[in-house]
Amino acid sequence: MPQAIGSFEVKVVPQKEVEGVGDPSLGRMSLDKQFHGKLTATSKGQMLSAMTETKGSAGYVAMERVVGELGGRHGSFVLQHNGTMDRGKPGLSIRVVPDSGTGELQGLYGEMTIQIEGGAHRYEFTYDFADGDSLTSA
Repeated sequence: MPQAIGSFEVKVVPQKEVEGVGDPSLGRMSLDKQFHGKLTATSKGQMLSAMTETKGSAGYVAMERVVGELGGRHGSFVLQHNGTMDRGKPGLSIRVVPDSGTGELQGLYGEMTIQIEGGAHRYEFTYDFADGDSLTSA
């Protein structure tokens, strides 16, 4: 399967509590990202998070729409995040929402991992297309 590797910047902004919407103990943030590398794109999304009383334990879910170019194809797709910290041990799943690809990215599926070292964010995105046309040479 093709792989896209690169860097990204992210801006996370806490959102105001909206009375009557959700539980105020959950954090709600907006996401604004810029991807560089084989995935050249921007994304906007929202994240919900929960902290626990146990140090190092928390969780988050997020959805973000990515718009740009992947391996020479233009379009958009949605990433779904599911992350946990279990007493300091991280777990993270980031997947393309099925059938969310538009334009030349229709049929896209895949998984992304992220690494954060010294404040720098990097991604590895393993992907393919349901039609079998992966454009592996791109």
